[in-house]
Amino acid sequence: MNNRRVFFWSIAVALGGFLFGFDTAVISGAEQSIQEVWQLDVFQHGLTVSIALIGTVIGALVGGYPSDRLGRKRTLFWIGVLYLASAVGSALATDWYSFLFFRFIGGLGVGASSVAAPMYISEIAPANKRGRMVALFQFNIVFGILIAFLSNYLLQDAGSAAWRWMLGVEGFPAAIFVGLVLLVPESPRWLAVKKGAVEEARAVLNQIDPSTADAELAAIIESGNKRKNRTSEERLFSKQHSVPVMLAVLFAVFNQVSGINAIIYYAPRIFEMTGLGKDAALLSSAGVGLVNFIFTLLALNFIDRVGRRVLMLVGSFGLILTLGMVSWAFYTESFGMVVPVSLFAYIAFFAFSQGAVIWVFISEIFPNSVRASGQALGSFTHWFMAAVIAFVFPYITASLGGGNTFLIFTIMMVLQLLFVWKIMPETKGVSLEEIGKKVESQGVVI
Repeated sequence: MNNRRVFFWSIAVALGGFLFGFDTAVISGAEQSIQEVWQLDVFQHGLTVSIALIGTVIGALVGGYPSDRLGRKRTLFWIGVLYLASAVGSALATDWYSFLFFRFIGGLGVGASSVAAPMYISEIAPANKRGRMVALFQFNIVFGILIAFLSNYLLQDAGSAAWRWMLGVEGFPAAIFVGLVLLVPESPRWLAVKKGAVEEARAVLNQIDPSTADAELAAIIESGNKRKNRTSEERLFSKQHSVPVMLAVLFAVFNQVSGINAIIYYAPRIFEMTGLGKDAALLSSAGVGLVNFIFTLLALNFIDRVGRRVLMLVGSFGLILTLGMVSWAFYTESFGMVVPVSLFAYIAFFAFSQGAVIWVFISEIFPNSVRASGQALGSFTHWFMAAVIAFVFPYITASLGGGNTFLIFTIMMVLQLLFVWKIMPETKGVSLEEIGKKVESQGVVI
């Protein structure tokens, strides 16, 4: 097997994750300057910050369509073009409305990339390395967030146009991504199942591993042929796909009701609620990003060794413990270092489990015929819930208090533990065709 070639393809496509993370985080350094430049009121300011997230939700919802119609490669290419246009356009925007437009199309790229990139990597990676390869996407998201924060820090003294440089610098990795995508082949599974280009699919599989190419192609064709005469199976919301749909939706919901985005978005506010000064709160929130990066990297080394379920079981117990400690601290007002330490541990457990597993698991559990629409469903659910949780978190904490808020997150993670223990199948080391067959025929046991 040509490990270097597959690794290069995976890294090239996972760069979409880097742009995902960078684009999401970079606005944090520019939003105050943008508010001053165009004298935005509270509503306009909120829309300016959130417009990319709106685009992300829409991009995730529709991202499966071009992936099926145009192919994974061409979709990734146009995602790169969206990132590039967004970066350059946002940096050069002459008015608020054009700025909103370019940030919105960047959000479309983020949402679509969360569909197309993990799916592409899962379809070209060998079964025994698929977890690590797909998890590179999440690793690059976290890395992109870190680089965005670092870039903003380095550019903060670049004068009155500093915010333009902060946003525009994304154009460089976006251009690299566009160029690299041109060097990767089309997904062999899309070629064989969606386009009917069997010989082209065989050529790609031969590049990956000549010794298994024919057997793998036969399995792909068999999975496609079984569904050709059953048109209902081409529809995602049909009885045959009820189990993978349920798994993807629940997994994405649990990812967000853990409170992860609320904690990342509002980390300084949470730390200040515990009595830390503003400077200490900002420093602690920066540490959250570093812990996230380190434990995502650690998870890459375990996801194919111990499996997805083991990571999720460890993570679920850890999240219950750490969220419970934060809730207890708010109830008893026994803050000290309990909240910062617990939240750092929380981020570590999340990065090691949910953060690393989500894009891998959702990209694996759907059969070839509906993988694009299934991935889009999982991604849309993830981003929709992210928007809802981020929106209601300040209201919930103000109305219910910190103790009750974190108790709710704790209870949700108890439910996640039951989901992982009783329902979630293990997908480690199993071919995509075999996963699709067993998930749908046996329900939840692999």
